[in-house]
Amino acid sequence: MLGLHLTKCAFSVQYPQDWELDDSGKMGTSFILFSAVASDKDSFRENVNLIIQDLTSLNLDLDKYVEISESQIKTMITDGKIMKSERITSGANQYHKVIYTGKQGDRKLQFEQYYWVINNEAYVLTLTCEKSQFSAYQEVGERILNSFQIK
Repeated sequence: MLGLHLTKCAFSVQYPQDWELDDSGKMGTSFILFSAVASDKDSFRENVNLIIQDLTSLNLDLDKYVEISESQIKTMITDGKIMKSERITSGANQYHKVIYTGKQGDRKLQFEQYYWVINNEAYVLTLTCEKSQFSAYQEVGERILNSFQIK
């Protein structure tokens, strides 16, 4: 299922062969993985992306980063509503998972984000889906999100 690997010096992720990788850095991302087009009428491709933020001068830990991010979801995303927010421990690493909904233009979207703060860097891994398609993509999206490893 998750047949392809993207490995950079700082991280690795696995994704299905029918998903398209864009590692050009557009929109400040380290990568974007796009789902296959579902039909000719499909104008939105569900995706997973990673943004890495330098926190050196901010002195933020994971708790403070989550607090700021949740505040931004509520104030900067049109109709932003947090559905779930939980801390997860996986091996030696801790990360925070947030699921939320909101609008971009006339699109109703649902997001699942994982946050890590390691060595003054925040890693923000996001699954973005049309709200009506979230349940159809959540399983494969979470497999991609859960394959992500920081080295």
